[in-house]
Order: sequence, then structure tokens, then C-alpha cells
Amino acid sequence: QVQLVESGGGLVQPGGSLRLSCVASGSILNMDSMGWYRQAPGKQRDLVARIISGETANYADSVKGRFTISRDNAKNTVTLQMNSLKPEDTAVYYCNADLILRREHKYRAYWGQGTQVTVSS
Repeated sequence: QVQLVESGGGLVQPGGSLRLSCVASGSILNMDSMGWYRQAPGKQRDLVARIISGETANYADSVKGRFTISRDNAKNTVTLQMNSLKPEDTAVYYCNADLILRREHKYRAYWGQGTQVTVSS
């Protein structure tokens, strides 16, 4: 019914860049915020960046100045441009969206399957 599909992960050297993309599909009536979270092995899942429809963004302190989140409401897409990548950025990155379906009466949170980002020389 709702599908969040991430893409763009992979291997990159320290200092390099990657751009992650997440596309939401389904009978979506409206989307509130969309965001990116990440989880390294043995670690908790933490917020990376989040953006509302008006494109006001919130970033984790560890990525401020390096990552940029954006969204295309017409395409139900959120992207994460990651620059100056560091080894500590290595994690599985998950897309999240708060949205309401046409047949529902309240917003719910949905998650993508995750995409691996590995920063290593």
C-alpha cells in the first residue's frame, strides 16, 4: 500500500560525496515531514535530517554543513546530498515519511528498507 524506496548508497572514500534518494508511492493523500535516519551495527537509529513541506530542515549536529536535505512534493521524493563524508558516516540510511493515505483518518510513520553507505579508503 505504501512503499518507500531508497537508492544511492554505496562505497565512497573519505571526503567524497553521495546523494541518497527516497521515493514514496501509494494512495497518498498528503505528506507531512520526510526525513533520513541512520543506524550503524550495534548502534541505535538516529536522526540525520528532516524536512517539512515548506522545506524547513532540521539536521543532526554531526552532519550540519555537510549534508543537505531536499524534497520534491510533486514526486513524493526526498533526497539527501552528503558531502565531505567521514568514516563515522558509515551506516544503513533509512527514509522516513509521515503521511496519510486516502483511506485513512490520521497520519502514520512509514519506513524504507534502508540503503548502505560505507565511507572507507
